[in-house]
Amino acid sequence: MTGPTTDAERGLRCPECDAPLPVDERYVSWCAACDWNVDPGGSDPARGRIEALRHRLAQQHGEQLFAAAHDANRRDRAGVLAVALAVVVHAVSAGTGVAGLLLIVLGWGRGALPIIGGLLLVFAFTLRPRFPGLPDDAPVLRRADAPGLFALIDEAASAAGTRGVDAVVVGTDANAHVTAYGLRQRRLLHIGLTLWEILTPHERVALLGHELGHFAHGDLRHTAVVARALDTLGLWLYFLSPSARPGLAQQFANVVIAPPRWAARGLLSVLDRLTLRSAQRAEYLADETAARIGSSEAAAALMDRLLIVPAAEKALHSEAVTAAGHRGSAARGAATAQLWERLAERVALVPEHEYERLRRVSVLRGHAVDATHPPTHLRRRRVSEGVRHEVSVRCDAERTAAVAAELAAARLALARLTVSAVG
Repeated sequence: MTGPTTDAERGLRCPECDAPLPVDERYVSWCAACDWNVDPGGSDPARGRIEALRHRLAQQHGEQLFAAAHDANRRDRAGVLAVALAVVVHAVSAGTGVAGLLLIVLGWGRGALPIIGGLLLVFAFTLRPRFPGLPDDAPVLRRADAPGLFALIDEAASAAGTRGVDAVVVGTDANAHVTAYGLRQRRLLHIGLTLWEILTPHERVALLGHELGHFAHGDLRHTAVVARALDTLGLWLYFLSPSARPGLAQQFANVVIAPPRWAARGLLSVLDRLTLRSAQRAEYLADETAARIGSSEAAAALMDRLLIVPAAEKALHSEAVTAAGHRGSAARGAATAQLWERLAERVALVPEHEYERLRRVSVLRGHAVDATHPPTHLRRRRVSEGVRHEVSVRCDAERTAAVAAELAAARLALARLTVSAVG
């Protein structure tokens, strides 16, 4: 069985430079010699004013940190200022509660003072720092559930110079991240199967190295003080939002709450800008850890996988629709059980020239995972052109199979959820 006929085989050539177009009709036809039609979709959709500013700053900081590699290992004064500002935010929340308590105690029997105090106490309670728990809508794995997976994580963590995690959450998204949960700030790793399933074993090791690198090197935006301050400022803005269709009383209230709303928005903007450079530095350091643990080659390949995330998401949706369309519970069940394998097979067929096109598009558009990440093409260059690292944490076929078996129940549950969502 032969593959699709390529444009080159049909003798099609670039209309700009007359070079052959060695791509097949399943993908965009473009010229590697002169970049003709390399980005037929044009620029990314328009962003809002704040998001556009964050994107520009992300580009700026990412380029600066890439140009000064040594700077990636040094904290700057902005980080110190960010922590100080976060402490101020928490102090204001605490002060609101203290003021409310004083108004109740000292103003008892003096008109509306206790009522105002009560309102301040309610407001302070609402703004208290929150420590997220484990999700109840996704599979959660403990060490007893997946000893092989946790052993792999522990080995990667040891190589990164930190300890492992206390729980693993498995989702359907094309992402992975680490965070903390509960009052004791236990460590949590989130694995999105749409990303995990399209990676090779050592690309998965590199992914684990990257995420655990955030624990090893520290990430200011993920520290309890700063992260909770960002959450609190978001709540301030929520509660201080003006009424959309105000009456006379609401118009007066909108005027009254405008100054604190502006202050909250300003504080959030300043804290966001102070931590953005630190966040990008943390990403570069985490990438270096990924290269050390999974190899430079696997870390660079991981960056390529990030570029095809939109294609992987579309492929997953297509496979889910196909599975949902099967008649009969047996056929539908079999197709559902193979959902993640089918996704991996489709992504494995993406040719190298499509990856190269996406790399060039990422340079043109300044692709990044989000505004806290440096541009993806710079991250790839950093791990590709830096010190060459070989694999330090190996994941052979036996180990890969053991981890897959431990994830089997979660994979099936999430496959059923994905198929039912489209069916």
